[in-house]
Amino acid sequence: METTLVLLKPSCVQRQLIGQIVNRFERRGLLIVGMKMMQLDDAILREHYSHLVDRPFFPLLAQSMKASPIVAMAIRGVEAVQVVRGMTGFTNGRRADPGTIRGDYAMSNQQNIVHASDSPENAAIELARFFRPEEIFEYRHALTDFLYSQDEVI
Repeated sequence: METTLVLLKPSCVQRQLIGQIVNRFERRGLLIVGMKMMQLDDAILREHYSHLVDRPFFPLLAQSMKASPIVAMAIRGVEAVQVVRGMTGFTNGRRADPGTIRGDYAMSNQQNIVHASDSPENAAIELARFFRPEEIFEYRHALTDFLYSQDEVI
């Protein structure tokens, strides 16, 4: 099993889409093993978006990410990073396929509802940035045997 980070951005929180987005992950069979609402500050945004800090659009990005609290989630499943990335769709909501989260709810490159880790390595780094170890829980989903074949779950 793999664990990945998902952030429900202020564009999700302000539009009152939290429940709908969480429901999509749960319906898919992914397990939410950590969840909290938090207000981001400049320090965490500069760390999280360190690869974008020197770009001219960073101040707008930081401003939009501080517009309201976000919801941080640790989501677990077989190949969770790839599954979640597929569910979120292309970064620019206008280009995201219908049926993806961004394709169904976003019209912007920046106000695009959700952030999802792009690799297992980055997921580990990002999870540690937003969650203390005791905030991510270990438990077995009651429906695991009906979500996966026995040889898929380790």
